[in-house]
Amino acid sequence: MSKIYVLHENKEWTNHLTKRLEELNLPYEEWHLDKGTVDLASVPPEGVFYSRMSASSHTRGHRFAPELTSAVLTWLEQHGRTVINGSRVLQLEVSKVLQYLELEKFGIETPRTVVAVGKDEILKAAENFRGKKFITKHNRAGKGLGVRLFDSVEALQRYVESEEFEEPVDGITLLQDYIESPESYITRCEFVGGKFLYAVRVDTSEGFELCPADACSIEDAFCPVGEESEAPAKFQVREGFDYPIIDKYEKLLQANGIQIAGIEFIEDKDGKIYTYDINTNTNYNSDAEAVSGKYGMLEVAKFLGKELEKTAVVVN
Repeated sequence: MSKIYVLHENKEWTNHLTKRLEELNLPYEEWHLDKGTVDLASVPPEGVFYSRMSASSHTRGHRFAPELTSAVLTWLEQHGRTVINGSRVLQLEVSKVLQYLELEKFGIETPRTVVAVGKDEILKAAENFRGKKFITKHNRAGKGLGVRLFDSVEALQRYVESEEFEEPVDGITLLQDYIESPESYITRCEFVGGKFLYAVRVDTSEGFELCPADACSIEDAFCPVGEESEAPAKFQVREGFDYPIIDKYEKLLQANGIQIAGIEFIEDKDGKIYTYDINTNTNYNSDAEAVSGKYGMLEVAKFLGKELEKTAVVVN
């Protein structure tokens, strides 16, 4: 029987989707790709294949999950299967360099970024930012891990030469202009089926770890989601959001075959927008959605159900 196949490496980020699939009585099967084999001579089953592979898989002990997923996606695509967020999308997910170049191609401004491999090269690259604040981040990261703010080249040097230095999993460190917002928040725009769903305001006053997944508040001390506080919620859906940049985002998604994603931007003191992340393994915050009445995973499940109906028509 044709069904929906969910390709992933993190059960806790997938439970919210499978619950929605069950609510809609949609047949599904999970492929957990932290390890496994691919017989290239075999023929994949019929169905819709949705990749939720994450750039942060290595932080959960699944170092080679993206590489295995790449092989699986290519195999599925070669056999003409319907793949949601396929091999091209995975390339973007695991490389911020590719993301920035693609964003610029569509006239979407990104923070000035310099790529460096090696500690000496990182320090040389920092000279491009002397006299101003800048950040470092990993090329393959996720959840804001590896992001650090520096106010001087000397501060970076102390970090790079210390035991605290984090070696990026792919060896690539990015140095980037620090875009200071007059208010401590960024905006994350969610898309399903390549179309805008809603925008969420994310409070950044506690730092850069901005994963919206509810599981993060339980297991990841570096991702403070859902903490009870009298302060405004960390995640809030922005009602009536209609920024013109949404049109550019949708064109980029269409050109790259990205059906489901979250795109993040920050506004400076002059209201200028800088886009800095395309997350193709997007998660949603249940507290923010409960207040707004908009539910990302429900919309994803509905979208996958419609795609499954299309494959059934083709097969019949």
